[in-house]
Amino acid sequence: MGGAVSAGEDNDDLIDNLKEAQYIRTERVERAFRAIDRADYYLEGYRENAYKDLAWKHGNIHLSAPCIYSEVMEALKLQPGLSFLNLGSGTGYLSTMVGLILGPFGINHGIEIHADVVDYATEKLDNFIKNSDSFDKFEFCEPVFVVGNCLDVLSDNLQYDRVYCGAGVQKDHENYMKIFLKIGGILVMPMDDQLTQIIRTGQNTWETKNILAVSFAPLIQPNRSDCFKSENVKLPPVTVRCLQDLARIYIRRNLRNLINQEIQAKGIPQKVAPKRKRKKLRRRKIDTYVFVGNQLIPQPFDSDEDDKMEENREEEEKEMNEDFKPEEASPNLLRERILSLPLPESLKAYLTFYRQK
Repeated sequence: MGGAVSAGEDNDDLIDNLKEAQYIRTERVERAFRAIDRADYYLEGYRENAYKDLAWKHGNIHLSAPCIYSEVMEALKLQPGLSFLNLGSGTGYLSTMVGLILGPFGINHGIEIHADVVDYATEKLDNFIKNSDSFDKFEFCEPVFVVGNCLDVLSDNLQYDRVYCGAGVQKDHENYMKIFLKIGGILVMPMDDQLTQIIRTGQNTWETKNILAVSFAPLIQPNRSDCFKSENVKLPPVTVRCLQDLARIYIRRNLRNLINQEIQAKGIPQKVAPKRKRKKLRRRKIDTYVFVGNQLIPQPFDSDEDDKMEENREEEEKEMNEDFKPEEASPNLLRERILSLPLPESLKAYLTFYRQK
């Protein structure tokens, strides 16, 4: 599923295309998409496909098309402090973007049936926290993933403000999915080949809206045989943050606000990295016709004009590459400010989440 928008040269280019096609419609969703490079969730050797509007699968690892994730994020209507449950959390790509919007006082849980995919998601999450330039620009609600079949969740578990299911839901499982939702909450899931938004308006009342025609692999059914009985899945517990953790959140928030105020007071414009655009030229094909027996068969060949166009294209690309001067990476002002504080090194490391950059 996918292919609704043109492929991008990089993550920002892909987001531009999604915005132009109206899949991304709000600034909050746009910022989350730009902060997470989709290619970081691909295996090495497959990253060249990351900016195409196509789903990708390798073994148990799977990513939906960018246009699908865009519609899901918009349909969920995320706000800071909400609770979110991702049924079929996969690589953690969507859960990480959601965490950038929920902020430090939200809840971000995921269930994934494949243990190796949970390991993969945990690795990608750790890499984002330690290495991504975007981490210090947001207050983050870190996802917590558990292994299990989402159709085997214990019935006494908590309910959530927002729920997404990343696999096709059969009609007879619709009411089961609704159990996870608080009153006023939003459930988004593929059902009957439609990406569907369900809002719980009361104890037993719902509003349903079809968003987009989609094609998803169905949910894996639990094994009910006598030899292989599925185990009940317990969702992660909701924990209260310790005082030390709260102090880190508010220190980082105050420092970030102070930096932004200083930048505004100095009138420093926000830097936007220049992007290199390749000029697209269509090659002109000319057909000649030759007789083979009694048949007239067209045979394409490149004309002299084609050769001249190709030479011009190569010269233009060379000039653009020479003119393009990538800017140096912007300094991490929050990290610099923390490291300049008169504090023990161990405390500075804690405030920076032990990041090395």
